[in-house]
Amino acid sequence: MGWGHTTPMPSVENMTTTTATSVAAGTEPGAGRTVLRQLAIDSGYVFLGLPLALASFVVLVTGVALSAGLAVTVTGLPILAGTLYAARGFADIERLRMPAVLRQPRVRPHYRTADPGASAWRRIFVPIADAQSWLDLAHGWVRLVVALGTFIITAVWWLGALGGSLYWAYDWAIPQSPDDEGLHQLLGLSDTAAARIGVNTALGVFFLITLPVVVRGCALMQAGLGRALLTGVAEMRNRITVLEEQKRAAVSAEATALRKLERDIHDGPQQRLVRLAMDLSRAQQQLDSDPEAARRTLDEALAQTRDTLAELRALSRGIAPPILVDRGLPSALAALAGRGLIPVELAVDPRLGTREGRPDPAIESTAYFVVAEALTNVAKHSRATECWLTVTREDRSLRIVVLDDGEGGAHLSKGHGLAGLADRVRANDGTLTVLSPPGGPTEIRAELPC
Repeated sequence: MGWGHTTPMPSVENMTTTTATSVAAGTEPGAGRTVLRQLAIDSGYVFLGLPLALASFVVLVTGVALSAGLAVTVTGLPILAGTLYAARGFADIERLRMPAVLRQPRVRPHYRTADPGASAWRRIFVPIADAQSWLDLAHGWVRLVVALGTFIITAVWWLGALGGSLYWAYDWAIPQSPDDEGLHQLLGLSDTAAARIGVNTALGVFFLITLPVVVRGCALMQAGLGRALLTGVAEMRNRITVLEEQKRAAVSAEATALRKLERDIHDGPQQRLVRLAMDLSRAQQQLDSDPEAARRTLDEALAQTRDTLAELRALSRGIAPPILVDRGLPSALAALAGRGLIPVELAVDPRLGTREGRPDPAIESTAYFVVAEALTNVAKHSRATECWLTVTREDRSLRIVVLDDGEGGAHLSKGHGLAGLADRVRANDGTLTVLSPPGGPTEIRAELPC
């Protein structure tokens, strides 16, 4: 947004070289820091999980037992509702802890809520009738078994790693009795300090090397239970909602594209074909009476035919340009930018033109459509004098940025050209963002999975 008119876009070569250099330079230290950081996160998650599991088990078992014992009275239902709310509280704590282990965003299900003005008894029955509340309760009961097992395994591995690897430092302080038989003797080694220290140190090194893997497995086991019971239904519902939105967006984008194509054909080639038919009919009538006039009419009809073919080629390029299919995005976007009415500075990741780096054909076509529509809007509405286009592939996403120095004011409201563009991007599980304050500049960002 802060680029000025004279700020050049980075070239593709510079962009690629910078990325490769930073990755190569930071691989080793970054990997080490990541392992240690994840080990600390997983260890804290497992160690804190046991007291939380014990607290939730005691509270929930007590609440359910008390509500069952008082079921014959009306006080049993409020106690059960309160127990389910307590289970929800413990579940929310677990949902806050899981994302760091699972490396996923936090997901919280939508619980049932009481209607405004509902009576006290109706409010009591709301959590009882909510299926997710019972899943929270089941998690509060079952998690103690998993938390206890993972806590013991993690504690043993930490003690083994620290105690074994540092055994050489405190071996002298351990009383040694002739009647004691150490691990080194069971392995058939001599009863010497060197053998004893060597065996225990080797065992500690083994625990130390396998510590990140074992602790990671324990943390994933505990978090996996939470994900299955606490967020599984919510994730499924969210996924269904996203798929429904994508389906609606795809239908809307397809309908918009068909209407636009129909309008373009009606306003362009169809009108020219009607005139061509009229010119040929007139030439047929003039052929016997005025051959010279018939020749002029045929010349006009020939010109109409050329113009019609040119418009049909332009329409076909907007649907599926052959250069995109044959040579990929870099060449297609270069040709598109070259036909622009205003100067376009282009920076495209060259990997997008290789066989290994080319995205899926549907994503490739959508990316071309996004750029084509964005450049068309820039030329028609922005009153810009310059435009910058950047297309990069990062991890598993294709990122498109179109920036112009126009007057701004673009938005995604229905009835505007960018609304159909947003539907098309959403149909491919992508996102479209428009930053266009009054006075400009306008920046259109699109991210597509690839």
